[in-house]
Amino acid sequence: MSGTALAVGDQVRWDGRAWTLAALEGARARLLGEAGAISTVLLSHLLADPQFEVIGGPLQVKMAAAGLLDTLPDHVRQQALAWERHVREVESGAAVPGGVPRAVYDPEVTTLAQRERAKAAELTAAGAATSVTTVRRMRARYRDQGVWGLVDRRTTRPASAVGRADQRVVEGVMAVLGRQRDRSTGTLTRLRDQVRWHLEEVHGPGVVAVPPASTFNRLVHVLADGQGLLGSAAQRRSHGSRPAAPFRPTVALRPGELVMMDSTPLDVLAVLADGVTGRPELTIALDVATRSVCAAVLRPPGTGSVDAAVLLAEMVAPTRMRPGWDAALALQRSVVPYERLLSLDERFKGAAARPVIVPETVVVDQGAVFVSSSFLGACESLGVSLQPVPPANGPAKGAVERTFRSINHRFCQYVAGYTGSSAAERGRRVKDEARWTLPQLQELFDEWLVSGWHARKHTALRHPLLPHLSLSPIEMWGALVGIAGYVPLPLAWEDHIELLPVRWQPVNDYGIRFDYRTYDSTVLSGR
Repeated sequence: MSGTALAVGDQVRWDGRAWTLAALEGARARLLGEAGAISTVLLSHLLADPQFEVIGGPLQVKMAAAGLLDTLPDHVRQQALAWERHVREVESGAAVPGGVPRAVYDPEVTTLAQRERAKAAELTAAGAATSVTTVRRMRARYRDQGVWGLVDRRTTRPASAVGRADQRVVEGVMAVLGRQRDRSTGTLTRLRDQVRWHLEEVHGPGVVAVPPASTFNRLVHVLADGQGLLGSAAQRRSHGSRPAAPFRPTVALRPGELVMMDSTPLDVLAVLADGVTGRPELTIALDVATRSVCAAVLRPPGTGSVDAAVLLAEMVAPTRMRPGWDAALALQRSVVPYERLLSLDERFKGAAARPVIVPETVVVDQGAVFVSSSFLGACESLGVSLQPVPPANGPAKGAVERTFRSINHRFCQYVAGYTGSSAAERGRRVKDEARWTLPQLQELFDEWLVSGWHARKHTALRHPLLPHLSLSPIEMWGALVGIAGYVPLPLAWEDHIELLPVRWQPVNDYGIRFDYRTYDSTVLSGR
């Protein structure tokens, strides 16, 4: 209760009982109860209690809801403000604070009941028939809700989105829309026919009429827009795979807390190892907290478990500057606390401006690569928790899916051999444009990640203290690593070998033949 004046001897109501304010001792109030009970209460606690009031004191009302009043029509708002002046005049004698009371409302010579009757008579004489009961009801509303309680309730009732549409038709439309979520996309004409058949089946022929086509189409859009019930079949399935309403998108607050890993064919033709052109497969690991692409591997179609394990090894190690890269791409030239990081991990010397993320939880789909024994073993070796998502649930890893689209728009379409995201976008002689080998394309992509992706502002990355300032992934990593800290995870060459999958090969007199290459060593021949 704000604006309350207390004095010794006041009668107050608190904790469901009447008290007398016996003394004020600094920040404490000493209360005397009716049966001789004594209580000492902090004034801040006493005044903050919504049930506390001074008996017979001035009217205490809530703050006027100015924002809500502005949404009302002018005549409704003016009527509420007029009632506020009437109620104030009945309560205190003056229609405005500090005003001079009129004789009929002077609280020194009239009672509250007399002022209520006078106000009812005044309003009735002015042409607005008003009873004493109405005046009392307005006083109670003003005490509980402020000026908002004086607003005509008929103007604040929420309007129905479907207007005066028959509820049976609304239920029929929703039932049919729900059944066709997994069906091929049809027209609104088909939907109207299906709704008519549904209504005839449920209520009988001719009982419920289907609205005209234009009215029906408007009703469908009101019910279905934003609910994932219209659009293409893929859009409806994607919306239907979202978690139930109590669940919300996972929020990561520190680097490595949640890392999403996925694979997709790259929309670029590359020259593969056998000389033919094909679309390589891109596998990335995305840190949700910083939107950093921690690691990325390009391989021929059919990503293997070795590629998924390589991602884990690349994430925990700094990326070295490559010959020909601009010096501005070095970590030392970025906004991260380089000297402090270098004192913790010497591997940052000569590193590129690419975040180093030690994953805690990795989110993957149900692909055979990410649930293989070698990948599970690699996660266990590094102490990484693996979290598979439900099948065909794109929203569960929406961040990495959106990243793939950004890579297509900001990298792929500028590379020779770009195929477009569909056959409709593909050029006539794309194969003739392909000129980059897979290692060269990997080199281009790694450089673009440092210079393009990690240096570009991301609208989803906001500084906690400066929410209007968007950050780049490398800036977000620098801000969060200063709070969450950084613990290096160096891997020895034996650890890198342990991350690789196991494959048994026969040892011949010439060594081991693997993937059209022959490997020999004195260890194999016993020499």
